[in-house]
Amino acid sequence: MDRKPFVRVAAIAAGIIVCAPWTSTAADPVSDWNTIAAQSTVTAGQNGPVSSRTLAMAQIAVHDALNAIDARYERYAFKGAAPAGASVGAAVAAAARNALVGAIAVGSLPFVGFGNPTLQANAVAQVNAAYATALSSIPNGSSKNDGVAVGQSAAAAILARRSTDHATTLVTYIPGTRPGDWQPTPNPVPANPAALADRLAAVLPGWGQVTPFLLRRSSQFEPDDGPPPLTSRRYARDYNEVKAIGEQHSSTRTDEQSTIARFWFEGSPAGWSRIARVVAQSQNLNSWDTARLLALINMAMADGFIAGFATKYDFNFWRPVTAIRAGDTDGNDGTLADPNWSTYLNTPALPDYTSTHSVLGGAASEVLRRFFNDDDIAFTTTSGVPFAGITRSFSAFSQAARENGESRIYAGIHFRSAVKDGIKQGKKIGRFAFTHTLRRLDGDDEDDGDR
Repeated sequence: MDRKPFVRVAAIAAGIIVCAPWTSTAADPVSDWNTIAAQSTVTAGQNGPVSSRTLAMAQIAVHDALNAIDARYERYAFKGAAPAGASVGAAVAAAARNALVGAIAVGSLPFVGFGNPTLQANAVAQVNAAYATALSSIPNGSSKNDGVAVGQSAAAAILARRSTDHATTLVTYIPGTRPGDWQPTPNPVPANPAALADRLAAVLPGWGQVTPFLLRRSSQFEPDDGPPPLTSRRYARDYNEVKAIGEQHSSTRTDEQSTIARFWFEGSPAGWSRIARVVAQSQNLNSWDTARLLALINMAMADGFIAGFATKYDFNFWRPVTAIRAGDTDGNDGTLADPNWSTYLNTPALPDYTSTHSVLGGAASEVLRRFFNDDDIAFTTTSGVPFAGITRSFSAFSQAARENGESRIYAGIHFRSAVKDGIKQGKKIGRFAFTHTLRRLDGDDEDDGDR
């Protein structure tokens, strides 16, 4: 299939996305539009949870449109059929474009995590420019028109399905005041390039109430025990580990560990989507298989955020920077307070347990492992903003998931228990996603266990 020119983010300065034309190196328009989708969520100012919803919706629309043209896998939302000869490129472009615009442009009032109307308008313009470029390379005629129509129908189906998912429902949240309770967190001064304001209010406390894409309920795989008790030895070990290695000027953290913290600091949906694209291309996947892989991974990550946020606000556990500065209040003789302690990278404004970064890594890596029926597939990938341009190589999906989780300890923003249990929670979500949706119509799934 011909490679199409699209747009890419060339620079980010003062919060403004600067775009320039580029020629895709991807194997097909499915990967191209996943790249465009990820860029558009940045332009729109969407945070991690909201962008995971947007990416999942776009990938579902693309998957359903392709399988309306040639039914190879179960569909998710759109069940209609495409006329014979409908253009694949037009269907993919229309599905992605309409789903993205619908998920980005949420109205004239700004909602937390969705950016603001100005940013949303910029993102819509970016998507529309890519759409016009994509369609301009497809000959006019019934094939193109039919492809556009089926893509639009697939997008309309998922937009309708998600229109009542509570993503814009506001939930009141009041931080606790007891030892162990989450409280607004201080951030380093001077701040690192991923700067977050000091002591922000809790982010999206109601996101755990958003309707999951796949899970039966957000608490389906919530850990039973929660974070370790403040007076336990396990908590003291977690506390002292992150206190030593995650401190802003730590002498314990190695240069490589600092690099790992920065490499993985990018929001997980974009980073793991990029990994999926890299591996899909290296394994020579066709458009249908690439669309299925990206839909599965992005639905699993979207549910990972929903489930992870439900867990976070159920347990409401404090972050390391709060805990270490108030170590003399936790009743544990093994935790020495340091009222001046600061993190290496800035702490997101939400509770510690579980680490949703780790949940998403566990979910995505499990989908990849089951999709290829092999964990030991090597790949190399390069980080995006805010620490763009760092390249790392991995020999297995599980290795990447572990390093992704470890990065949050090196950054000083999570306890190990939140990371360890987050990966476990994510793997369960990834396994459930792979075994319960978008299955082969011939019944010959690559991995039929754990149904």
